[in-house]
Amino acid sequence: MSFFCSISGEPPQDPVVSSKSGHVYERRLILKYITENGTDPITGDKLEESDLISVKANPKTAPPRPPNATSIPALLQTLQNEWDATMLETFALRQQYNSLRQELSYALYAQDAAQRVVARLIKERDAAREALSSVAATMNVEVPAVGGDVEMAESAQEAGGLPAEVLKQIDETHQKLSALRKKRKAPEGYATAEDVKGFAPKHTIPSLHSPSPAGITSLAVSTKNPSQFLTGGNDKVVQIYDRSTDKVIAQLKGHTKKVTHVAFREHQEEPTLVLSAGADKIAKVWAHDSASGEYIPKATIRTHKGEVTGLVVHPTSTLMALGSTDRTWSLHDLTNFNQVFRSAESEEPFHSLGVHPDGTLVALGTPGGMIQVFDIRTGALAASLQPEGTAPFTVNTLSFSENGYHLAAPDSLSSVAVWDLRKPKIAKSIALGESFKVNRVAYDVSAGFLGVAGNEGLRVFAHKSWEELVRFEDGGEVTDFVFGEAGKEIWGVTGREVRIWGAAL
Repeated sequence: MSFFCSISGEPPQDPVVSSKSGHVYERRLILKYITENGTDPITGDKLEESDLISVKANPKTAPPRPPNATSIPALLQTLQNEWDATMLETFALRQQYNSLRQELSYALYAQDAAQRVVARLIKERDAAREALSSVAATMNVEVPAVGGDVEMAESAQEAGGLPAEVLKQIDETHQKLSALRKKRKAPEGYATAEDVKGFAPKHTIPSLHSPSPAGITSLAVSTKNPSQFLTGGNDKVVQIYDRSTDKVIAQLKGHTKKVTHVAFREHQEEPTLVLSAGADKIAKVWAHDSASGEYIPKATIRTHKGEVTGLVVHPTSTLMALGSTDRTWSLHDLTNFNQVFRSAESEEPFHSLGVHPDGTLVALGTPGGMIQVFDIRTGALAASLQPEGTAPFTVNTLSFSENGYHLAAPDSLSSVAVWDLRKPKIAKSIALGESFKVNRVAYDVSAGFLGVAGNEGLRVFAHKSWEELVRFEDGGEVTDFVFGEAGKEIWGVTGREVRIWGAAL
């Protein structure tokens, strides 16, 4: 029976067999290969000299004597070494050739896919330009001229293109809400500035979430059932609590790091959704099951490669917006939980996110003190807002006013700016004291009150007059807060407690 070396393809003079792969090799060649690489040349598995088994046709055969340096056998040995080196190099080149073929095949596939995407995006160019012009007119922002298809193609690649049905929903919502913008007033029976001045501690719900690691990071209150609220904690848990019964309804687990944001999605007759995002780079969705009365997992969204630092339910109630420190933001369909948009990478990470009440703009805060405002429909940058002459700071929170004209966000480490989006410029900067650190800003639904939470408690200001109406410092640092039903209560989180302030009983 004859066999051949798996490297040279020649009959071996001193054959050995790998005990791991079963391949036959010339001893000289395989020992050189193991010395250089430490692996089996065929399978790539780890291989040592001890794994080689000699193949002997006649064990009694005496080995030849070593040749002298000047003898013909020595010359033959030299030639043999050269042959061995050539065989090893040929084998290495063959492996490299196969690898290059695979890389070339992938590159050709990627190029073909890119050409198809570019062709589709160029067709959407005119629609993107029209949408950008529309949003620029809304905000009185001058649109720079577009100079050619290449620039427009790059912009379209960043936008990615929204499905037609999603664009239709956004446009219908925008038309409906923007038509009512000028007529928006506080609902009948809504709290007045005088009412807010009389707010005092009303109720405290202690010891929520685990004490290790302690702390509630985020809060959301149900609009369908105002006694129920969500909290997200450093203990990686999302908790649903019923204030009317003082009982935990559900503890939702699934995050592997702290939860940074929570939200309800409550829309007509559709099931209530609980949304959360965390430092583990994911967002999760749970749905209320009317049959069992429990919340069941529906989706885990792994779009982003960095911590998710923003989560907002879009005014359509069918979309969710996410922002991340990976320098991108995205939109997701809350019907099938698919991603419908992913932005191109920005120059800076995003540390906060807000959606305009009409649903056409998304604002994101950066660690460089800048707020970038994008058109949701195209992904195009509509405006960049940055205060002048301030030390570096992070825009870790922001909030659009309900009438859509203003945007509140920090403009330094210890002050909050109110931007007039029609200018755009800062209409008012509210100084909070050198030791104050802003954690959260939020407008109420009437756009009459602006709340600011931080390490020294919670303060509420009257919009336009900017009078400080009330200040709560009884619980220490407030990490998040929400205006309650009809503005008659304010819910805030301090440590492991949820505190409620309102009119004295």
